[in-house]
Amino acid sequence: MVEKIRAFIAIELPENVKMELAQTGRKLARQLPDGSVRWVKPERMHLTLRFLGDTAVTQLPALATQLDELAATYAPFHLHLDKLGRFPNRKRPRVIWAGLTGNTHTLLALKQDLDKRLTALGWEEEGRPFQAHLTLGRVKNSQAVSQVKWGVALEKVSMGVTAVHLIESQLQRSGPIYTVRHTSHLRK
Repeated sequence: MVEKIRAFIAIELPENVKMELAQTGRKLARQLPDGSVRWVKPERMHLTLRFLGDTAVTQLPALATQLDELAATYAPFHLHLDKLGRFPNRKRPRVIWAGLTGNTHTLLALKQDLDKRLTALGWEEEGRPFQAHLTLGRVKNSQAVSQVKWGVALEKVSMGVTAVHLIESQLQRSGPIYTVRHTSHLRK
C-alpha cells in the first residue's frame, strides 16, 4: 500500500499579520453569538496556493524539485492586508476572510506557474479561479453572521513573500497539525 499524506502548498504569514488577523477576528466575534463561527487559530493561518489532498510520499521529491524551480524564477515581493470579505456571498456566508493587495500580479503569476507544474505532475486543474485570501473563520450560523457590522478596520499590515512551502496537514479532533515538509526560497 502506498503511504500518503494530506498536503497543500502555501505561503507562511509573519507573526504581525497573524496577530492583526486574530485581533480582527476577536472584534468580529464580539458581535456574534458564541459558536456561530469557528475562528482559525493564528498559528494555523497561511495563504494557501493549492490544496493537493492525499499525496503519495513517493511524489514528494518531484514536488520539492518543482517548487525549487518555481521559486528560483521569482524575486521576493510584498503583499498587505486589505478588506474583509465573505464566501460565497454576504447573505449566506460560509467563510470570513481578509483580502490581500500589493504585488498581487506577481502572486497570480506564481500561482499560475505552480498550477502548470502540478498539472504536469498529474494533478487536475482547479475548477475555480484563484482569489488570494486569508481565512479568519468558518461560519456555523450564517443567519447570525449576516447581522455583522463589517466596518471593523483591518490594519494594512505588510508582508514580504520570500518562500513557498509544501505542508502536511494531519487532521486531529482539536484541529489540524501542520508540518512543513519542504521550503523553497524565492531567488535573492
